[in-house]
Amino acid sequence: MVATSRISSWVAPALLLFVALVHTTDADHLYVGYYAKSCPNVERVVSSVMASRVGSGRMAPAVLRLFFHDCFVNGCDASVLLDATPFSESEKDAKPNASLTGFTVIDEIKAALEKECPATVSCADVLALASRDAVTLLGGPTWNMPLGRKDSRFAADKEFTTKHLPSPNDNLGELIKMFGELGLDARDMTALSGAHTVGMANCEHYRERVYGTSDTEYNIDPSFADARRKMCPPQGSSGDAGKAPFDVQTPRKFDNAYYRDLIAHQGLLNSDQALYSGGGVDSLVERYGADGDAFGRDFAKAMVKMGNILPLKGLPTEVRLQCSKANY
Repeated sequence: MVATSRISSWVAPALLLFVALVHTTDADHLYVGYYAKSCPNVERVVSSVMASRVGSGRMAPAVLRLFFHDCFVNGCDASVLLDATPFSESEKDAKPNASLTGFTVIDEIKAALEKECPATVSCADVLALASRDAVTLLGGPTWNMPLGRKDSRFAADKEFTTKHLPSPNDNLGELIKMFGELGLDARDMTALSGAHTVGMANCEHYRERVYGTSDTEYNIDPSFADARRKMCPPQGSSGDAGKAPFDVQTPRKFDNAYYRDLIAHQGLLNSDQALYSGGGVDSLVERYGADGDAFGRDFAKAMVKMGNILPLKGLPTEVRLQCSKANY
């Protein structure tokens, strides 16, 4: 009887905690100041960890990329952070996500928030705030981020994940269609693609463009192609030596140089150069290339819009206590 009593006294609060944490997306709503009462220092905590761990270095683009890869697959639900289990695949293991990094930064922010306000701030909101701070730390714009997301208890399988992420060789029509399915229009797509003003790509992702072997080949500056071929062999893996910056001008500064690269036919990926290929968004590329403030404003608006993509209604969600695994 004593043992049973002890077990019951432990299970009861655990069940109450579970009930408090589990939600369905039917009730999800996002707004600025969501944690004003429950965790008023949330943005300060995120910014502090980001500044100390990321600064203006290479990890900032990695954190930004995590947010994109999360939101494009079943909405912004932190499913990209889940590790595989015996019963569930991990989105991390899908080929487009193989080079993702930045997970330890998100884990550190989450751990700090669990001390500040336990079982309150979702990993999805951590990722949304961290991606905004990554842009700001790199010299880009800032914005008020609506909060209130919840975390999915399940990740998408590898096949589904791959299908719903843009490919380095997508053409303009494919890009517009993929973004459109998420409620993002061509303007959003063109502005969000400007995230490639920072970060790097592996050789395997730009090899077809610089060697002219892709069906979606676009005009490429010969000297640019030659420089990239020196870093990337025509076959095989070149490892880190083959990594190249999306924007060779200012690779660690969040600015509008990416668009000037496209105008000069120096987009690193076919999917980059597709934005300036005689299609319907050429004028936007030219505008952003000439006006960095216009790009910054549109990018911030598009990030909020992308961040509003939620999981399908009715799917079980929760506030994860650890970002890499569901609560039970």
